[in-house]
Amino acid sequence: MAEVLVLVDHVNGVVRKPTYELLTIASRLGEPSAVYIGPADQADDVTEKVKKYGATKLYVVDEEPIKGYLVAPKAETLQQLAERAGDGGLAAILIPSSGEGKEIAGRLAIKLKSGLVTDAVDVQAASDGHGAAPVTTQSVFAGNYTATTRVTKGTPIITVKPNSATPEEADGAGAVEKFIPVISDAAKAAQIVAVEPRQATGRPELTDAAIVISGGRGTGGDFGPIETLADALGAAVGASRAAVDSGWMPHSYQVGQTGKTVSPQLYVASGISGAIQHRAGMQTSKTIVAVNKDPEAPIFELVDFGVVGDLHTVLPAVTTEINARKEG
Repeated sequence: MAEVLVLVDHVNGVVRKPTYELLTIASRLGEPSAVYIGPADQADDVTEKVKKYGATKLYVVDEEPIKGYLVAPKAETLQQLAERAGDGGLAAILIPSSGEGKEIAGRLAIKLKSGLVTDAVDVQAASDGHGAAPVTTQSVFAGNYTATTRVTKGTPIITVKPNSATPEEADGAGAVEKFIPVISDAAKAAQIVAVEPRQATGRPELTDAAIVISGGRGTGGDFGPIETLADALGAAVGASRAAVDSGWMPHSYQVGQTGKTVSPQLYVASGISGAIQHRAGMQTSKTIVAVNKDPEAPIFELVDFGVVGDLHTVLPAVTTEINARKEG
């Protein structure tokens, strides 16, 4: 079977859930091989984690020589691994569909002269013969259409949205191979000179979360009920563009066409009218619930469950019931 490279998504060696999703997808396409670019002293722990999800091999790249630079060195690393495999040696390269991931994928596609599919919500092996490129599903044009696509040139490079697959454990060999890439001077032309950590909230990352509770103009700037419910459910907090433009929440919380795209198992839109800008960022969610005082709000056209009511009354009642059931 052909090899499938999966770029490991991690924070200082702590592997994040999208990696396990990509390894599960990779097992449909060929033999999953994880590519870890990070602290070398964390490699053993990463190996144990990825082999539980089917990784037959782990390429370990010590980040120390390239730490402090932007994404170009990572793109060159993947390029060299792909070129080493030779023509037809890779079934695909899978990358998390984050901001950084999509930039890496774009640079890599140019370097390999290969086709690129971004923001896939599903990837399946081709049914029309050995060696054919995987078939991907995308939600395009602000979510108004679903497109089935396939790379027609080179090694398929695919970025996949978080929560697009359920991670499945599978014993992998997890053979470790250290890889030292040769990074060009051009890739080191931009350097990070300062980093300020974001204040931790204890909540999951918005794009990775299985549950997202979002608030909009209807909150009136009071996100207390949103945050309390999110904490009760272990969810992330999101916001509409109206809430962000009003200065109630930072842009990093914005869900929508000019914000982040999420696809959780459960999305709760509270006090959000449902303009197309917002819908583009969340309508691939598996289950959508809306709470809005206006029964004619466009958001109700999209939802699985709708509640006509004041979020400041509805959400606290839901939170109270959830906490009571947790204690019981």
